[in-house]
Amino acid sequence: MAVIGFIGLGNMGFPMACRLKEAGHDVRCFDVSAGSMARAHGAGLKPQGSAADAVASAEVVFTMLPSGRHVLEVLAAGDLPFAAGALVVDCSTIDVASCAAFHQALQAKGLATLDAPVSGGVGGAAAGTLTFMVGGAVAAFERAQDLLRAMGKNIIHAGDAGAGQAAKICNNMLAGISMLAVSEALHLAKRLGLDTRKFFEIASTSSGQCWALTSYAPEPGLVPSAPSNRGYEGGFASELMLKDLRLAEQAALASQSPALLGAAAANVYAMHCAAGRGRLDFSSIIQMLGASH
Repeated sequence: MAVIGFIGLGNMGFPMACRLKEAGHDVRCFDVSAGSMARAHGAGLKPQGSAADAVASAEVVFTMLPSGRHVLEVLAAGDLPFAAGALVVDCSTIDVASCAAFHQALQAKGLATLDAPVSGGVGGAAAGTLTFMVGGAVAAFERAQDLLRAMGKNIIHAGDAGAGQAAKICNNMLAGISMLAVSEALHLAKRLGLDTRKFFEIASTSSGQCWALTSYAPEPGLVPSAPSNRGYEGGFASELMLKDLRLAEQAALASQSPALLGAAAANVYAMHCAAGRGRLDFSSIIQMLGASH
């Protein structure tokens, strides 16, 4: 059993912390939201009075925070009483520059660090089937593997510090572009008079086959488990997809990499969110085309 500090108990952080508790670990947690702290108490976690209390004596500290600014404010700028030689694993999805600053600041304090953003959504967090894309030293990765396996199914060491964040933003740029492409194809097929189910049957077994179509179809009635069948509730919010597409844009500019479709997808998601649909799952982007309501 490990003593774990967990900071950030939102939609993803809370079920992840619960998975660690279910695996038998002592999880001492903190969140600025009183409601999140009450929920953590009800789930048998050990809410603490501050982030400092959560990390004190913890062998491993996990964070799941909204942005790079929050990660740096909590972990790098603060004077938290980390245990000597503790391992700090940031699971947030943040910009590349903030990720580099996180590693540099904490390693300067003698701590081991990993960036380990996730894919799989709230459902994957609750089921313990997340994919972790991990960046950092091999020794730190080996220390974290058993804990990560309590929360995820696919644990991939992407490379050195920052590689996890790089993999995450590239993956989500691909997902955002794919979902928009699938939505446009479904919309066009319907306008051309094709039966939606027949087109799905054809495309899902032809060259148009992709995850956004066959596992997460944006049109209701095609994939029973997809959020489109629940009014686009749950899943991965459009505003979070927009955030990740913007992070990919920043990285593309900094690395002088063309990302024309990524930029186009970001603009469409920005309009979608501005229309009041930011909290809906990102597959609801099909509503921008008038193909589904």
